[in-house]
Amino acid sequence: MKPAPFDYHAPRTISAALDILSQHVGEARLLAGGQTLMPMMNFRLAAPSVIIDLNRIEELDFIELLDGTLRIGAMTRQRTLEFSALVAEKVPLLKRTIQMVGHLPTRSRGTIGGSLANADSAAELPMALQVLEGEVVVAGPNGQRTIKASDLFVDAMVTTLEEDEILTEIRIPVMSPQARFAVDEFSRRCGDFAIAAVATVLTFDGPRCKTARLATAGVSPTSTRLMSAEQLLEGQMIDAALISRAGDAAAAAIEPLADRNASEAYRRHLTRTLTMRVLERAAH
Repeated sequence: MKPAPFDYHAPRTISAALDILSQHVGEARLLAGGQTLMPMMNFRLAAPSVIIDLNRIEELDFIELLDGTLRIGAMTRQRTLEFSALVAEKVPLLKRTIQMVGHLPTRSRGTIGGSLANADSAAELPMALQVLEGEVVVAGPNGQRTIKASDLFVDAMVTTLEEDEILTEIRIPVMSPQARFAVDEFSRRCGDFAIAAVATVLTFDGPRCKTARLATAGVSPTSTRLMSAEQLLEGQMIDAALISRAGDAAAAAIEPLADRNASEAYRRHLTRTLTMRVLERAAH
């Protein structure tokens, strides 16, 4: 259980990291928290010839509020976000979601940017970014660009980031003080990857649902926005019958995985159940 030989670099600025990356495109891997990369290297499932360690780049570690948007540096530890008063006040769904991520050591080392760039199908943070309609900022040789959450995730562990780009920042619109939210997941043990998870954010105009956002983790190769279920809810009075219909729509919308943890049919069942459960909590 030792990694293959590699060259190690520890730049202190984004520009220095980009310079190194540009010299080793296709050969290098970026090291953030290392919670996925290091085990993969130790088991020889990944064997990059160059490691670029981002942990000494201080400009990637921050949480700030600007013009109604919570801006988070990609190297901000999940544990920091979990106990941030600003996150708890402005984006409480993110705080609740991070509490479901792994165990204390995982959250203490793991970074928000690393989790999003890794794009594990069972990870909770891609789901949170989807349901909160956030975006990421990436830096590359041609400057910066932003990628919406809906455009970021392509497949399991595949994103639209280019090989010579670094994810530097996450931007999440502040949740309305009147927004109601819920997130739930099913796993074999507390701290395990989600076999299925669903998160929702609802806003209301009087007794009627004004906007509905629903997203999944664990059930498909990527986090999925449940737009057909959202459309059923918007403009309607949310009651038990409508919640049941939304659960059916959610189950029909996904492309479920089948593995040793669950069959396609079971993941559809879990998606329906969890969708109904989070809607019931958020609506009432």
